[in-house]
Order: sequence, then C-alpha cells, then structure tokens
Amino acid sequence: MLVYPSGLDLSSSHLRFLTARLRERRRAIGSRWRRLNAGRQALLALAHLRHGHPYAQLAAGFGIGTTTAYRYITEAVEVLAALAPSLAEAARAASSKAFVLLDGTLLPTDRTAADRPFYSGKHKKHGMNVQILTDPAGRLLWASPALPGAIHDVRAAREHGIIDALAEADIKCWADKGYRGAGGTVQVPIWGRWEKLSAGQQAVNRSHAKIRALAEPAIAALKTWRLLRKLRCSTTRINHLVQAALTLHLTCSN
Repeated sequence: MLVYPSGLDLSSSHLRFLTARLRERRRAIGSRWRRLNAGRQALLALAHLRHGHPYAQLAAGFGIGTTTAYRYITEAVEVLAALAPSLAEAARAASSKAFVLLDGTLLPTDRTAADRPFYSGKHKKHGMNVQILTDPAGRLLWASPALPGAIHDVRAAREHGIIDALAEADIKCWADKGYRGAGGTVQVPIWGRWEKLSAGQQAVNRSHAKIRALAEPAIAALKTWRLLRKLRCSTTRINHLVQAALTLHLTCSN
C-alpha cells in the first residue's frame, strides 16, 4: 500500500483536547508502553472521524497494524462519547435561552434493502435517525443517540424524552411539521395545504420556516465530521460516534 502525507482541517485545540483526555485515560488504567503515544493516537482518531478513512489506510499511514488502529480509535471514541452532555444538561443550558430549535437528520448507512427498520421513506435511503437541539442562533446544544431511520421524528423525540424534558423546563421549542402532535412546548407550523391557508396563516408559516431554518447550520456542523456522512460500521457503534463528534464540536468551537 502506498502512503502519502495528508492535511487535516482541524485546529490544534482539537488535538490538544483529545491528547489530554487520552493521557488521563492511560494514567487511570495504568497503561504500559504503546506503539503510538497519546498525541499520535489522538491524531489517528481525529483523522478517522474527520475524513472517514478505513482502518487499513490509517494503519498504513501511522505504521501500525489494522487491529491496533481499530483498538486505538475505538478507545478514543469511547473517551470522547463519555464526555458528551446528557439531555438534562442540555436542557439546563437551554433554560437561559429564549427558545430552542428541534430537528432530525438521517445519517446514511450501508444497510441493505432487507434491513427495513433502517430505511427512511422520507429520505429514500437507509440510515440512522438523530435528533438535535440548537439555540436561537443555530448553535448545536445536543445530539441524541441514533435510532433506526424508519422511526419518525416525533416518535424519536418522544422515545428520547426530549418533549417531556423541554416541557418540564418550560423551554419553548420550534420544530417542523414532522413533529405535529408532539404537544408540550413544541411549536409546529399550521397544518394544511398552502393554498387553503389564509393570508395570516401563510405569514405565520413563513416566519416559522425562517426561524426553524436556523437549525440547518447545526446539522451541517455535525456532518463536517465526514465519517457521519456515510457510516460503514455496525449500527451499535453509531451512538458513540455521534456523541464523540458532539463532544469535539462543543469543546473546540467555543
């Protein structure tokens, strides 16, 4: 396999943060000598998350075996995922905001046509449903664990307890028509065909759409971690990958 130098479009704060967490992990478990030091292991994990390169390619570039690359990356991802905020923590952070935005996104997977639970009829592809919360400026606050893509957004929000958490904290929430019937503090557009709505109702829906569109940059920010654009791993690992990306985004974008 040929090896070539490559760049990583991340700041040094990402590397410093993950390196420090990995050093803490090694001290905690009493880790002995390893093929890569904490800094190189952090760089390996960041390259995987940012670009989604296969383990074999990364292993060749870092001069280690494929199995070792898998173990190092998995360890780093688990360390990051453990630092991701919970829904309760996100709700507390959002309580000082005027409102929050709730939206769902599909993370495409390489599932086959036989895997119906993962097929999203809305997106016409297989994937995993992830719910996100953002502040009024469209900054990402929280991302949920992943559920099979066939699950509708409002059902996913209920299963994660998002609607109840926002209602309990009395936080106003704006969402799209996919959350119709959610209840609580969730505000959705007025239902009905556009031509059958009154001029006032159309104006309300236009204003609602402008506000709700602010969630799109947060989804785009999450997917700057290109591994999430086409997941080729077991669906059981996707939760950790999403939470790892969330941790890196929140800790290194402030």
